[in-house]
Amino acid sequence: MALYEHVFLARQDLSQQQVDALVEQYKGVISANGGSVGRIENWGLKSLTYRVNKNRKAYYTLMDITCPPAALNEMERQMGLSEDVLRFLTIKVDAHEEGPSAMMQKREERSERGGFGDRDRGPRSFGDRDRGDRGDRPPRSFGGDAGAERGPRRPREGVEGGAE
Repeated sequence: MALYEHVFLARQDLSQQQVDALVEQYKGVISANGGSVGRIENWGLKSLTYRVNKNRKAYYTLMDITCPPAALNEMERQMGLSEDVLRFLTIKVDAHEEGPSAMMQKREERSERGGFGDRDRGPRSFGDRDRGDRGDRPPRSFGGDAGAERGPRRPREGVEGGAE
C-alpha cells in the first residue's frame, strides 16, 4: 500500500468538534476501503493568504494515510462534494515523518534549523547588506533643468488647450 500525507482546510464557521467529526468520517472511508490512518494533527484555525469561498480563515488538519489508491480517490471524491472542506492536498511520500510536523514544532526549534522565526539574520537580511563603495557618480539635477534633456513638450491632442 502507498503512503500519503493529506492536508485539508475546513470552513472557519465550523466548531472544532465538527472538524473532528469530519476527520472521523474520512478516517472511516479509508478504513472501509482497506487502508489506515496514522498520525492526525489539528493545526487549528489559521488565516488564509487570500479569500477562499468567502472565508478568510480555515481549520487546517494533517493526516498520515496508508491505503490503496482507490481508497484515497474515494476520500478525495467525498471531500470535493463536501461544502465544509475548502481545499485539500495529498502528497505521496516514501515514509511518514516521526514526531511532530514542522507546523507543530515550537518557534525556537524551527529557528535553530534556520526556518521560520529566524529574525536575527544580521548581514544576510535583504535591506542590511553592505553594498560596498559605489564610486563617483555625476550629480543629480532636480528642478527646472530636468526637462531640458527631454526636449520641448508637445500639447496633448483632444485635451483642452491641446492641438486639434
